[in-house]
Amino acid sequence: MKIRNNIVRALAASAFGLTVMVAGIASAGTATAASLPKACKGNVWVEPQKMVTDTAVNLRSGPGTKYTSKGILYKNTRFNEYCTNSNYNWGYGKVTSGPNKGKWGWVSTFHLHY
Repeated sequence: MKIRNNIVRALAASAFGLTVMVAGIASAGTATAASLPKACKGNVWVEPQKMVTDTAVNLRSGPGTKYTSKGILYKNTRFNEYCTNSNYNWGYGKVTSGPNKGKWGWVSTFHLHY
């Protein structure tokens, strides 16, 4: 189900022209292509995707469990996703609610939904 949701997200974004597939060209509100991490090689959203966590999940310093946790995002924490890694399984963005509000980092896309 989670994989299907990620595929649907990617297809929907492509269908509506919301992705920028050429690296280096994007406008993402408060984040620009120049300020996004180099690991943003999947989707780079023109407008951030307003997501919500479906369970408690780590906010990480990089796209993977080997990276340091910057805090826990509890269930129903709002997260604005600006880009994904090349496998589309980690999203980079800004926490917009809860105790970690204002922090930037990476979250597993398997635990995010619209």
